Amino acid sequence: MSKNILIVVANPSTSTTTGWPVGFWAAELTHPYDLLQKQGYKITIASPDGGKVQVDPLSDPNDASGYSAWDELSKQYLADPTFTAQLENTPAVASLDLSNYDALIVAGGQSPMFTFAEAKTLHTAFQDFYASGKTTAALCHGTAVLRYAKDQQGQALVKGKQVTGFTNAEEDEADKAVGQKVMPWRIEDELNALGASFVQGDVWEAYATQDGNLITGQQQMSGAKVAELVIKNLES
Repeated sequence: MSKNILIVVANPSTSTTTGWPVGFWAAELTHPYDLLQKQGYKITIASPDGGKVQVDPLSDPNDASGYSAWDELSKQYLADPTFTAQLENTPAVASLDLSNYDALIVAGGQSPMFTFAEAKTLHTAFQDFYASGKTTAALCHGTAVLRYAKDQQGQALVKGKQVTGFTNAEEDEADKAVGQKVMPWRIEDELNALGASFVQGDVWEAYATQDGNLITGQQQMSGAKVAELVIKNLES
């Protein structure tokens, strides 16, 4: 039987540090989506609150900044009306029966850093999905969910686990490029403080790691790596 995959993207918001409109990162949806779809899996795109979701402007290959102009795969998907129709009215996480899904992936972008603190239904879904032993993944700033997720004993879910996410070195480069602090807090610092073993690959290079049924990816270049680990886990 075909596997059912749930990919959660952040709802749009406004950065409290830069004042920019923020959303999810295009490549962190399209790159896993592409590999999983080619594997024959059925994919549902959801969001914590439901409704219309938006890509981070800097992640749009067509954005005037040219920051993501390299991302031909996202360009193809964002030009596909069948795909973009799924972004117009995403189901809320709380409206879904998680027992219907074989794997959960939380994509990143800038918005998770400003919205996931209040995304209580996502925290619960992530916790319950992980506790059920199913493949549970987060990518880049989507690993912000790990700041809030608890295990069945009420401890930080990441305590004692090997994880990755957007690194301090990458945050430093982002801050330098913009000329100010971009994020209100940092993934690497917070997960280390919660007792995780934070690991990382080279700056801006694809990297993902797995600890049991928890899979994490470093940044926007790592979507395919995350999807490969998810597929390997599901097919093993």
